[in-house]
Parts: sequence; C-alpha cells; structure tokens
Amino acid sequence: MLTSIHGTPVPVPDPDRLVHLQFRRFAGCPVCNLHLRSIVARHDEIRSAGVREVVVFHSSRAELLEHAAELPFDVVADPDKRLYREYDVESAPRALLDPRAWPGIVRAIATGLRHRDKTPASRVHGGRLGLPADFLIAPDGRTVAGKYGEHANDQWSVDELLALVPAREIHP
Repeated sequence: MLTSIHGTPVPVPDPDRLVHLQFRRFAGCPVCNLHLRSIVARHDEIRSAGVREVVVFHSSRAELLEHAAELPFDVVADPDKRLYREYDVESAPRALLDPRAWPGIVRAIATGLRHRDKTPASRVHGGRLGLPADFLIAPDGRTVAGKYGEHANDQWSVDELLALVPAREIHP
C-alpha cells in the first residue's frame, strides 16, 4: 500500500479498478506539468473508463505539496526511488538530450510561463534526468500494459491510455 502526499492510502493494485501508475520526474518539472494538465482535463473520462490515476515523483512530500497538492488524483512521493527501482524506471541523459523531447520541453516551459507555474528548485532531489514510465495494472495485480519513455516527453497520451483499457473493464 502506498501513501499519497495527503496521507491517504493508495492501493496498487486497486481491487475495484485498473490503476494507471505513472512515473514522472520531479516536483515542478515543466514537461510533467504539461502532461498532467492533459490528464486533469480528461480525468472524468479516465475515471469513467474504470481507471484510477496514481502519479509517482522522485521528490519529497513537502516539494510535491508545493507543486501538486491540487491535482485531482493520487500523487505519491518516492524521494528514495524505491518504486522506480521496483519497476525498473531509469534516469539517463537522453531524457533531455534526445531531440524528440525538445519540442515538448519548449511547449512545456512556455505553458508554465503562461500559467505562472511555480518553478522547480534549482537543485532537484534525484536529478533532472529521469525518464517517464506508464503502467496499467489490473485489480489482480497483472500489468496489462507498460511503456518506458525514451525521453522526458515520451509517455502515454490520454487517448493511448484509454485505448489500452479492455472493453470489459469500462464502467458506465
């Protein structure tokens, strides 16, 4: 059982629904913030499909409360990267050096400036080179699908996530 930044238990697996377990980078990461905006915008649709969102960052609870306290789904602090190791989620220079990440990084920074997002700390715990990963976990604990990002902006879109939800799992 995991614990959210608000102190609530977060069951993974969840006995009643699929879990979209997302591994993001650090509190205040502009690319992560942009991606999570898309999740927030369609959160009702995701929940209606029978999916519970759980987002893990390699930041402290205190840092995440500054940056992610208002998100409408569970956010988990993993500053020691215990879950990252358990799921083999990596860090690598290609997170930022892969040219495929650059348009997303520019868009994320511009969006963050437009929304006046709080900027991340100049030195982030766990570094800035984390790679994203996504897993869809069934109530019985099976991993239905997974994706290891090749760069900082390589994660499932909401449409990709919803396409992975087995039809029998969709709830009205």
